[in-house]
Amino acid sequence: MQNALRQSWSQQGLFSLTGATPGKVQRRRGCECGGTIMQILHARVMADMSRRQFLGGAVAMAAAFSGMTRSAGAASSATPKTPPRPVVIHNCRLFDGTGSKPQLGMKLVLRGGMIEDIIPESEPVNDAELIDAGGKLLMPGLIDVHWHTMLAAINQVTAMTSDVGYLYLVAAKEAQNTLLRGFTTIRDPGGPAFALKRAIDEGIIDGPRIYPSGAMISQTSGHGDFRMRSDLPRAGAADLALVERVGVAMIADGADEVLRRVREQLMLGASQIKILAGGGVASMYDPLDSTQYTEAELKAAVAAASDWNTYVMAHVYTPTGIQRCIRAGVKSIEHGQLADEESVKMMHDTDTWWSLQPFLQDEDANFYPDDARRQAQHEVAQGTVHAYEMAQKYNIHTGWGTDVLFNANNTRTQGKQLAKLTRFYDPLTVLKQGTGMNGEYVALAGARDPYPHTLGKLEKGAYADLIIADGDPEKNLDFVANPEQNFHLIMKNGVVYKNTL
Repeated sequence: MQNALRQSWSQQGLFSLTGATPGKVQRRRGCECGGTIMQILHARVMADMSRRQFLGGAVAMAAAFSGMTRSAGAASSATPKTPPRPVVIHNCRLFDGTGSKPQLGMKLVLRGGMIEDIIPESEPVNDAELIDAGGKLLMPGLIDVHWHTMLAAINQVTAMTSDVGYLYLVAAKEAQNTLLRGFTTIRDPGGPAFALKRAIDEGIIDGPRIYPSGAMISQTSGHGDFRMRSDLPRAGAADLALVERVGVAMIADGADEVLRRVREQLMLGASQIKILAGGGVASMYDPLDSTQYTEAELKAAVAAASDWNTYVMAHVYTPTGIQRCIRAGVKSIEHGQLADEESVKMMHDTDTWWSLQPFLQDEDANFYPDDARRQAQHEVAQGTVHAYEMAQKYNIHTGWGTDVLFNANNTRTQGKQLAKLTRFYDPLTVLKQGTGMNGEYVALAGARDPYPHTLGKLEKGAYADLIIADGDPEKNLDFVANPEQNFHLIMKNGVVYKNTL
């Protein structure tokens, strides 16, 4: 059995059998923690699929998207024999992602997927390919630090009843749409995004860079417990629930179980861990004001993540939950719209980051048919305004995300959600949140950062992720809300995915 499995892996190009002895299989490539082997184990444990079904689904998916692979992306995986020609973008207004006003008279030099230099317009660059921006805005690619790649473009019923292969196909299509909205990087706060991330990184499909959290860690009756009442109680040796087998959430009670589930996600390739520490608006069972997980359980999650040199992000709204998370060492508060002043002071004193979303109960908000959830939604909307005020008062590291979930119609409003923040900040500061600030946010992953160079800024040594757009961020961000019309060039890692210049 062991030899047969090793032979199968060798045929996939994952291991070399040359000179290998049992227990000493030699790697041909780098770490495959989030790779095919882990995906096989993930499928066996969490989706209860046979190896034949898993590989069959992977082949079908690759075939479905094989025509979409870009030649430039494919070429980038090969080692070039000669250095690539530099690409120079000139005649632009350069917004560098720091919040400063756009600069005139500068040009960007790109080589090998990176920004090689930023130099005066008059300085020559030999043997360069030129891109004339036509006086338009040149800015970094956008970053959304709370975007569910696997769950945004489907409804909840589909998520709970569909085949995993179908979910990946829908997510792959939505990833392409996300990139064409100008989002070159996202942080995924929960869901089985590991295979999607790999397919994008390998150029099989187009999409943004993904910082995956893997399955959300939830207590019984918590925000990630999607079981029906009829599923309770669960016996000690019972099978995993559907939501766990698919990899959306893992239910863990007690510090030891939390340790186990967090370590599983790290093994699968999580760049950070998402834990659910309080109730929510969309929940059927856990009320908004509920506090979830004891401090000991939260500390167990933080300890496991810290041992892997990364951090924990926590879904939580209330002051009690926020303060408990901070005391446990959580580094990122997701939502937190009901925070009080004491909680925000704790964020400041502990250098905790705050991932806020413009939950304003407006035309883009989810519709809930029942009074209880509409009331909770109203409470969060009122809290949103107060939260942004306090974030500025106490100078909290504040990132921006959308948290579009189970709503295909709202995925297209991604850029619009960023533009809404001009209600609370000047446009340049908002654009900094969606670029440079969020680039610093995702870098909290430390040693587990899958993309170790600078993101969200146009500076020497940063990834060549950028947009050329019609718009003036000194006046407004309306142009970001309509990327189809206003984004003329979209580039990720030096590869052009859209060009209408």
